[in-house]
Amino acid sequence: MNFLLTASSILFPLITFPYVSRVLGPTGTGAVAMGTSLVSYFTMVAMLGVPTYGIRACAQVRDNREKLSQTVQELLIINLVMAIISYAAFFLLLWLVPGFREESTLYTICSAAIILNVVGVNWVYQALEEYSYITFVSILFKALGLALMFLLVRNSGDVLWYGLVTVVSSFGSAVFNFTRLRKLIDLRPCRPWNFRRHLYPIFTFFFMSVATTVYTNLDTVMLGVMKNNEVVGYYNAAIKIKTILVTLVTSLGTVLLPRLSYYYEQGKEKEFLSLVSKAFSFVLLFSIPCCLYFSVYAREVVEFLSGPGYLPAVAPMIILMPTILFIGLSNITGIQVLVPTGKETLVLRSVILGAVVDFLLNLILIPSLGASGAAMGTLCAEFAVTLLQFWYLRKLLASIVRTIEFKELFFMLLSDTLVLWMVKYLTLSSLFWQLAISALLFFGTCGLTLLVCRESIVMSFVNKVWRK
Repeated sequence: MNFLLTASSILFPLITFPYVSRVLGPTGTGAVAMGTSLVSYFTMVAMLGVPTYGIRACAQVRDNREKLSQTVQELLIINLVMAIISYAAFFLLLWLVPGFREESTLYTICSAAIILNVVGVNWVYQALEEYSYITFVSILFKALGLALMFLLVRNSGDVLWYGLVTVVSSFGSAVFNFTRLRKLIDLRPCRPWNFRRHLYPIFTFFFMSVATTVYTNLDTVMLGVMKNNEVVGYYNAAIKIKTILVTLVTSLGTVLLPRLSYYYEQGKEKEFLSLVSKAFSFVLLFSIPCCLYFSVYAREVVEFLSGPGYLPAVAPMIILMPTILFIGLSNITGIQVLVPTGKETLVLRSVILGAVVDFLLNLILIPSLGASGAAMGTLCAEFAVTLLQFWYLRKLLASIVRTIEFKELFFMLLSDTLVLWMVKYLTLSSLFWQLAISALLFFGTCGLTLLVCRESIVMSFVNKVWRK
């Protein structure tokens, strides 16, 4: 189910972004990217650290409906209060800053994401592993967004419609989530409410979100302030591609967090370590070939998805590609190991380091290098986060490293490099077929090599399919 959900998250931008980038141009897409990045800060304040903490807290009491209901109610009330504060600060900012006031209508549309994130309580469904429901509703609204995109975004003046469709496709399922909540918990007040017990972990996760958001969104905001919307549009094209690949690499983490939290609470250490080891193997086997292929074919991918007018996005995209590996690894060490074991303060320290590195490098590099400078800042920030988390978990990682099949990984990289060197010289009239054939040969060789080497994750998947 989570694979289907991830695939839909990739398919939607693959279909819509090539169309929208050609219709609206870099300036139009950059304006919406600026609006969504700005709103993300206020959404972060409204949600505090609940999206991650709520999964752990609910997963630990999932077998007790009374405790689960009380936990959900307490966290939801906290989020609603913070949403009111966030909206007050947001509209005050629109009124005070002239540049934001000019785009107030677009930014107000984008701000619907704040309340939809709060009432959507997606963390409840993730904690209870309701992936069938999450997948169905998400695909439904992505399909609705796809239809609205082609109906409403028809020319360069339809920027507001693009902002609205982006919100609907991404957060529209929140309405369904909230109305269905009564099936999972009791809606009657489960008093006495104890908000105090959540405050320390919530604010720890909140500051972790602040630091993470800084080095994931600040580059876009700083580009908009220090350069212009056109440069943001180029950078956004590179970020879109990177985000698609990161979504695939980290898709396993969404499933594992509630299960790992449950295992840790129940004292199942063997099962806990086994899952973490599989997660590391998955990230290495998937992210490294993706980094290699999309770096070599960066120009073709950008031209196919966004058009020849976005070629300045090629350099930032190549710079950003290694972050796929770094984010995949830090997702395991941070979200899948440190968070379930209650060591979120260590994650906070690492993301603060990343935020500081990103801000300082953006300040230095953006004036002279523009989008490429922002990409360099993000790359260094992700590397710093991963390195510090590895240091915190050095003893655990020493035992896990022994279980990773590096020989199979080496043979996969060797065969992939040879194939990529050969297919790069293929010259086809159609850009689509050039990418399709090269990707098929490259990733097909990757899978075949792992199958021949009998890599454990691949063989486990093959055996399950064979039994079916």
